[in-house]
Amino acid sequence: MATDSERLLRTDAARNAERILRSAREVFAESGPDAQLDEVAQHAGVGIRTLFRRFPNKAVLAKAALEQGIAECIAPAIEQALLDDDPLLALNSVIDAAMSLAAREHNTLAAARNAGAVISDAIGPYYASMTLLTRRAQEAGRIRADLVPDDMPRIMAMLFSLLWTMDPASEGWRRYLSLILDGMSPAAATPLPEPVPLRPSSQPRNWPI
Repeated sequence: MATDSERLLRTDAARNAERILRSAREVFAESGPDAQLDEVAQHAGVGIRTLFRRFPNKAVLAKAALEQGIAECIAPAIEQALLDDDPLLALNSVIDAAMSLAAREHNTLAAARNAGAVISDAIGPYYASMTLLTRRAQEAGRIRADLVPDDMPRIMAMLFSLLWTMDPASEGWRRYLSLILDGMSPAAATPLPEPVPLRPSSQPRNWPI
């Protein structure tokens, strides 16, 4: 059984980790993806050794910072969407949450990409929810019936790629999200060419960078 001192140490470590991750997101947002880890440690009010004990390199730190953002922003949107009676509105809300997070955390995403971080395990539940919500919308006649599960990661990759062409804070991506949603409507549907499978290595690189 853990002693009071051991529990206190674990609590302090967890608080330090949370503070470091939040600081990393703020520092990347302010200073850009090339911000150094000692700047993150200083912002968090911890020593660089404390940071390195938990996050040994920039890739690990950036990935964990993104996971914090996903837990705060996308996971609640998924939970709410799965309870929504309107499947199209539910799907749109999850896409919106993902795009909003990607726009806010654009520099963190760039830091993760530049450091070679792989975040496929963090986004698995997100893509699973997209598949479920898309199928529900198809069954309700709100989304064209010829979409397949592999289409949604690719559609999201296209949307995420827009952020590199504009000021992410402008929310200019909403114009193209509207175009995509219109194209997914049964009323606008024309026959699609046959889909091809995703390459095994493509999905991790396509979210959200």
